[in-house]
Amino acid sequence: MTVLNWPIHLFHCPAYLAPTMLRRLPPLNALRVFDVAARCDSLTQAAHELCISQGAVSRHVQLLEEWLGLQLFVRQRHGIALTADGITFRRIVGDSLAQIEQGTRQLQRRTDARRLRIKLPPTFAIKWLVPRLAHFHARHPELDVQITTSHQHADFNREDIDISIQARPHTSDALDEEELFGEVLVPVCAPTLLQGHPSLRLLADLANHVLLCSLNRPNDWPAWLQAAGLTHIDGNQGLKFENAALAYQAAANGLGVTIGLEAFVEQDLAAGLLVAPFALRVRTDGAYFMAHASDRPVPEAVRLFQSWIREEAAAMRRV
Repeated sequence: MTVLNWPIHLFHCPAYLAPTMLRRLPPLNALRVFDVAARCDSLTQAAHELCISQGAVSRHVQLLEEWLGLQLFVRQRHGIALTADGITFRRIVGDSLAQIEQGTRQLQRRTDARRLRIKLPPTFAIKWLVPRLAHFHARHPELDVQITTSHQHADFNREDIDISIQARPHTSDALDEEELFGEVLVPVCAPTLLQGHPSLRLLADLANHVLLCSLNRPNDWPAWLQAAGLTHIDGNQGLKFENAALAYQAAANGLGVTIGLEAFVEQDLAAGLLVAPFALRVRTDGAYFMAHASDRPVPEAVRLFQSWIREEAAAMRRV
């Protein structure tokens, strides 16, 4: 058996922790409370944001004032106001907290170098990205891809997202954005619907069939019907689904005819799960855009994904 005889000096306080070397800092929780209260000009609102009581906010502020030996706020009838010392201290605290936050984010981004977080609409994910994702994974197996779906634009300051794809431009100077491909409308249905009754050989036959569409794309059927000269058919009648992917599945099950985006139904058409009964394609003013935050370095994982998805979009356009 080995006996370890530790020298007693190993348990002494290291030199870097000697009292003369410790930082003399105000109570850190009180600094955070002061920063919020100074921004809100209200102890009540600060308490609401911090999810603590107004009394707790007052105690933190009082503790900080006692520690500094300064008055930071003047209590008023309808809130609080910073004193001259409070204004100076708010700037010091705000700059310091901002620097800590920025440094933390940079460190986290370095730590997460292998993680790629993508936010995009559900149908784009299901019908376009996921069927191609094996190609990307085979090329870059070291990356950890995380996908979330939403029709809402990404907020890169509030969400843990590296790159987003949306059906309309973000129109923000804080983003670098590029178009991937445009939208082309085409009606599709199950092959069995072509041999059934009522028939589906002529454009006018659509009046006898159930029209399917996505609640998020209410203008697709009206736009295609107008281009086809079928203004007597109401494009808003029929069955509507939360997203287009559900409408495509309903069409494949023979429930009716859905209006699809060519980019999203091309694989189902090639596999024979869906057919396009009419040759007419209608291009819309819409397009899909890829974006990332422009106010920070672009991670290597984002660059790799951008390069790959540009190739995939270009190959699709050439078909």
